[in-house]
Amino acid sequence: MSLPELNWLAVLAGFVVYFVTGAIWFGPKTFYPAWMRAKGLDPAEPQGSHGMAVVFGMTALGALVQVLALAIVLGFVAQATGDPVGPLGGALGGLLLGIGLVAASSLSHRLFGGDGFRVWAIEVGGDVVGLTLAGLVVGLIG
Repeated sequence: MSLPELNWLAVLAGFVVYFVTGAIWFGPKTFYPAWMRAKGLDPAEPQGSHGMAVVFGMTALGALVQVLALAIVLGFVAQATGDPVGPLGGALGGLLLGIGLVAASSLSHRLFGGDGFRVWAIEVGGDVVGLTLAGLVVGLIG
């Protein structure tokens, strides 16, 4: 599996799904207020010392890298089995990578950083759901 062999439409579609899922997850009517309160901050106060273009740009870049890595892993699975992973296999791959890598690796960062389980659960919940849906899309298209 090499980068030229990837279905870039599937990667782009998975990225859009992942990014939109994150936007909904951390929206003002969903988990953003609870997440900010769990961090001990006021949800009404603007946060961050960087401009929003930098925040959204780096968030988008991170999402693209995650979906690209997911698509590569799913491509290796398809090559190894000789069959396309399909939407269910893609979703399962996204779920496993979300839980096994994203959630597991960030737990110690949140705990040592003093953020606690609630902050961790909200943050990784969005990542796990986003990667699962992105995997579903990548498996469906590519």
